[in-house]
Amino acid sequence: MVATTVEDIPDSPQVQKNDWKIISLIGAAHAGSHFFQLVLPTLFLSLANEFGFSYSQLGLLVSVFFITSGVGQASSGFIVDRIGPAPVLHFGLACFVLSGVLIGFSNSYALLLLAAFIGGVGNSVFHPVDYSIINHRISRYRLGHAYSTHGFTGNLGWALTPVFMSALIYMADWRVAAFGAAALLGVILVVVWLGRDLLSGRNIVGRKISAPVDHKGDPASLASKSVAETFVTLIKQPVLWGAFFFFTCSTMSLSAVQSFTIPMLGQVYGIDKVLAGTALSGYMLASAAGMIAGGFLVGASRRNEMTVAGSLILAGLILVLLASGMLHPWLAIVMVGLGGFCAGIAAPSRDMLVRSVTPKGATGTVYGLVYSGMDVGASIGPVVFGILLDAGFRQGPWVGAAITFALAAVVALVIGHTVAQRKATGAAPA
Repeated sequence: MVATTVEDIPDSPQVQKNDWKIISLIGAAHAGSHFFQLVLPTLFLSLANEFGFSYSQLGLLVSVFFITSGVGQASSGFIVDRIGPAPVLHFGLACFVLSGVLIGFSNSYALLLLAAFIGGVGNSVFHPVDYSIINHRISRYRLGHAYSTHGFTGNLGWALTPVFMSALIYMADWRVAAFGAAALLGVILVVVWLGRDLLSGRNIVGRKISAPVDHKGDPASLASKSVAETFVTLIKQPVLWGAFFFFTCSTMSLSAVQSFTIPMLGQVYGIDKVLAGTALSGYMLASAAGMIAGGFLVGASRRNEMTVAGSLILAGLILVLLASGMLHPWLAIVMVGLGGFCAGIAAPSRDMLVRSVTPKGATGTVYGLVYSGMDVGASIGPVVFGILLDAGFRQGPWVGAAITFALAAVVALVIGHTVAQRKATGAAPA
């Protein structure tokens, strides 16, 4: 008997080996996307010195990158569901390579804007692509680990960029650094291209799977419908808007921590900028560690919404405790890291929760739409919480982040309740 989906295959050493190959390929690509998100910011000083650009002009480059990414992310999922994720992933990585080369050759602001736009187009494909591959190519035995590794490698990509770019700028100049970034993404592109059979569903376990896993031939699948029909169907699903709102809230919390923890540690606890910066790095590293731990919880519990809600509420309570100003400065630093760990635990269960409400044949589309909530949250959060600081509420961002964590937790519980009701009635996501 020939298996037709990865779900039909019992676990074995060969299945495990192929799962981890796919997880590694997706992890490398995701690390590359996060790496490239910080390429332009790491070149700000060099570009200002070379061309005399103002910081508002430099900031606009990043805005162009992320606005393009946000719009593209909401729409690229439709393409993923219709032509498959592997070619879209190759396109995204190729856009990064081209963007890096254009930055290196730039002699005008217009060329840098074009490079930022192309980079944003490349960045837009990764969530729809990655989650489509994970949900269709990874066996159920390692889904949690796939989600946690995906988040972990993204954090590693962020951590690598300043070190990589600063080293090349120091040894040569900013143009060499830009070309170096393009070369690094080129290497990742080659590696991913060599693994294209695994990512497209061929040769998953020898000859046990006869064809790539897809739903295009299924009339009940959204992949067989037009883009307009798919979009109309999805926007009528309140649970998907709930997922969008969840990502908006949780990302607002993250933006508050990332943008304002350093000044708040200084204002509330008198901690100097260097040590506060170290504490923020500790938050990100602890969050990455929490993602790995969260991968084990996905397999240990069927109530993913409880894991998400519990960990986010704990993270919010820690932020409230920090905002109280009652802690010793060194304990405050420890609590920042602990808050990151709790927030990180939620990530794999969060991704599994989204999977449970995704209609057949719409994985890329759904993940693209709901994850665009991250771009919305990242845009709103710094402005709202910055206003609180300017108004003299020095603990405002921490309190605000705790509130948005709590809102995200409530939404996760509602989504989980909806999933449970569907299972009880035998209804599928539609």
